[in-house]
Formats: sequence, C-alpha cells, structure tokens
Amino acid sequence: MRKPIAHRRFKRFAKDILVHTPFINMIILLLGLWLCFSAGLYWSERSVQGTAIKSYGNALYWGIAAFSTAGIADTPKSGLAQLFGGIWIVVGSTLFFGTIVATVTTYFMRPLQRPGKRIIDTIEYNLEQLNELDVEELELLKETIDTLIIHVEKLKGRQTLKTPRPRKSL
Repeated sequence: MRKPIAHRRFKRFAKDILVHTPFINMIILLLGLWLCFSAGLYWSERSVQGTAIKSYGNALYWGIAAFSTAGIADTPKSGLAQLFGGIWIVVGSTLFFGTIVATVTTYFMRPLQRPGKRIIDTIEYNLEQLNELDVEELELLKETIDTLIIHVEKLKGRQTLKTPRPRKSL
C-alpha cells in the first residue's frame, strides 16, 4: 500500500530541509553556543550574592529566556555575567532567526538551481514558441523528445528491477 501523497511530500520536504539547507549545522552551532554561554554565565554568577542564577540549569533557562525575546530573564548581577549575557542575546538571536531565514531562503531558491528545473523551463519555453519553429527545428525537437522517452523507459525499468517482488507462500 502506497503512502498518501501528503505524507510523501512532507517526507521529501523534510529531507530537502535537512540535506540541502544549513538548518542542521546552524542548530548544532546554536546549541553549542547556548551551552557555552550558559556555562560562562553560571561560572560568573555562582559566587555572587542575590543572583537568580544558582545552578547550571538556571543558566540554561536564562539563556533561552534571554534570547527568545520573552523578556522574563532575570538580569545577571556581575559585570562579567552581564557581558556574557549581552553577547549571548545578540549572537543567539542572530543565529536563531538567521537559521530560519537561511533555511527558508535556501529551500525556496534551491529549485531554481536544479538542472532538471532548467531543462523543464527550457522545454516549456520552446513549446510556447512551437509555432515559430521551422521543420528542421521541429525534427530536432522530435529527436530530443524520443531520446527523453527512451531515458524515462530505462529509468522505469531500473525501478521495476529494484522493487522487490512479493514472495509466494508455501
């Protein structure tokens, strides 16, 4: 039984995002920096009186709250922690929103870069100009289409060979 078209499209979409965009690299970088800046914030605040950041867990929470623009993060008390926090807010926000923009841009620009897309666009353009072609150009177009059909049939043959046949039960 074949999967619904929407499921296959979503699977292809997810694969395109993961393989052809900077999403995974940016998320890994963002997570690594979040862990490092949170450690620096905790290290800077651990001996300060009256701080709300009393554990590494508090520092991790502060890191998320600060860069997410939620505005609910307590202000660090020490100057060094404020420096770490300020840099993290700028870098974290830039990376987070930059990741979203880079992923969306790359995903939607990718079809324009595919060789197959260029071929299809060229064929569509030429079909629009069909009335302006002379007999020699039409013959060339016919040969090209015949070659394309042969290629498609070969690909279908390969897929048929790759598809496992159901076993007969004894």
